[in-house]
Amino acid sequence: MASQGASPSLLFRLHIDGTLLIFLILLMIIGQAILYSASGESDALIQRQAIRLGIAFIVMLLIAQISPDTMCRWSPLLFIIGTIMLIAVLLVGTKVLGAQRWLNLGLFRFQPSEMMKLAVPMMLAAYLSKRHIPPRNKHLFIALIILLLPVVLIAKQPDLGTSLLVSSAGLFVIFMAGVSWHIIFGFIFAGIAFTIPMWLFLMRDYQRQRVLTMLNPDSDPLGSGYHIIQSKIAIGSGGDFGKGWLNGTQSHLEFLPERHTDFIFSVFAEEFGFSGVLILLTVYLLVIFRGIYITMQAQGTFSRLLGSSIILTFLIYIFVNIGMVSGILPVVGVPLPMVSYGGTSIVTLMAGFGILMSIHTHRKLLAH
Repeated sequence: MASQGASPSLLFRLHIDGTLLIFLILLMIIGQAILYSASGESDALIQRQAIRLGIAFIVMLLIAQISPDTMCRWSPLLFIIGTIMLIAVLLVGTKVLGAQRWLNLGLFRFQPSEMMKLAVPMMLAAYLSKRHIPPRNKHLFIALIILLLPVVLIAKQPDLGTSLLVSSAGLFVIFMAGVSWHIIFGFIFAGIAFTIPMWLFLMRDYQRQRVLTMLNPDSDPLGSGYHIIQSKIAIGSGGDFGKGWLNGTQSHLEFLPERHTDFIFSVFAEEFGFSGVLILLTVYLLVIFRGIYITMQAQGTFSRLLGSSIILTFLIYIFVNIGMVSGILPVVGVPLPMVSYGGTSIVTLMAGFGILMSIHTHRKLLAH
């Protein structure tokens, strides 16, 4: 808190947390550097990504101006709009490569499932913050219905990666509301029991193949196992200090597929090695620790629940991406946050950080 009479800084007036901003900028710089190499030194792609980062930054800045109380009031409307758009995707959505995930809005295509990564935890945080904490069984049941509705709609597109992230974001809110451990273990056992009917009736053939490929990629080295095998070769060949920036053979000789999107971590590990990976993970940890600090200092149940969900979901992004390119998780199309090439996912992430900054800076305003 600033001393009395001291004028607030520019960042304070803009509701920007300077510490978190520095860590995010570090990630952006690392991302642009490795993207330049992964894209085959494409200036055009770097320029497009820079524009997207700029748009994402503006979105973060705008959302940071909105107080948590206002977010709480508007969360139900945002959730309803997002759910209607998910239904519209299944009815009239644009299909690309067998997946129906986009709405054609004329000038651009919009992916409503990305919006639900924030709308779902916001809705759950708004609902639970107005009820008894820890939630009673009836409130817990309603919260699960709120969560399952968009998750099922997203899974039907099909989009396993996004449905995983949305469900994680929602479950984090529910768990952080103070659910007892016997209920948490009940969720875990129910999830394990649900894997059999999910495998038999819900998963599509290509999704089952991804799981089988994860378990034994060498069973089809030139087909479904090719991605994972080449990714593991790239990661392993980096050694302790890597081959050097722009010198990765797996990516530059085009053995590694999707190298500028889902598999960009493999490019990074090959060129910068184990030491470079430690640096990248350290920056990620700094972002996470700052997010945890902001959440711990938050005022109000809504802010604490939503802040916890945002930072834990960010952790899931990192874990799932690195896990899938390392061969310990199925390939589900989750980008490496702030590093992989893309637009919608980066805007969603920065919007989440805008919420964290709002939680932190509006708390300071109340303290004054």
